[in-house]
Amino acid sequence: MTRTDMKTPKVSEQLPLEFQHVPASGRDDLLISDPLSAAVTVVDAWPHWPSPVVILAGPVGSGKSHLASIWREKSGAVDIHPIEGTGAEEAAAAGPVLFEDVDRQGFEDRSLFHVINNVRQHGHTLLMTSRLWPMSWPVELPDLRSRLKAATVVEIGEPDDELLTQVIVKLFADRQLFVDDRLVAYIVARMERSLDAAQRLVERIDHLALARGSRITRALAQEVLGRMAAGEAVELED
Repeated sequence: MTRTDMKTPKVSEQLPLEFQHVPASGRDDLLISDPLSAAVTVVDAWPHWPSPVVILAGPVGSGKSHLASIWREKSGAVDIHPIEGTGAEEAAAAGPVLFEDVDRQGFEDRSLFHVINNVRQHGHTLLMTSRLWPMSWPVELPDLRSRLKAATVVEIGEPDDELLTQVIVKLFADRQLFVDDRLVAYIVARMERSLDAAQRLVERIDHLALARGSRITRALAQEVLGRMAAGEAVELED
């Protein structure tokens, strides 16, 4: 690790100053491996999609939000929530639209049906993200089920070791930290298999190292991994 302003470790943990760091999250910063390749291909292919409606389905922390953000910037899409009175149907008639976290936000059948119809009628596109495949969504309207069956569904798998390694290195680099390859391999072998977990893990390791004025070591990483596995927060003392 190359942070040069570390001090001798203290017994108590001090609340660190929040150093500004800007995560790189544009298309050029997207790390690609097999679990993401199909979804990246679809996003890059816009507006030449196989169907007007594309659904990215994958577990929490699999990269759906990053891809949705890239597509929103590329297409100029408007975020919608298909519920009557929210303007979702009108937005779909005006241009590309994005509906994230479908299975968690929920929707009204008729509103989503009209959104899809407007997208198709006006030559626009709709991107949706979900942890579940559309066949598992609580849809009662037969016409909506028919529309969803015609959508292009792209599955995103859990990140593999190669992708997690690249992500961990990138997240530390975003904080101007460069850790040993062996330490990264140690972390990847023991962490939860998600990009969301990688984000939280790097943040907590960095904060704890700053609080103690210490280097980022295997022992410190092991402590944070243990706390996260036990569902504990990495608390810092004032």
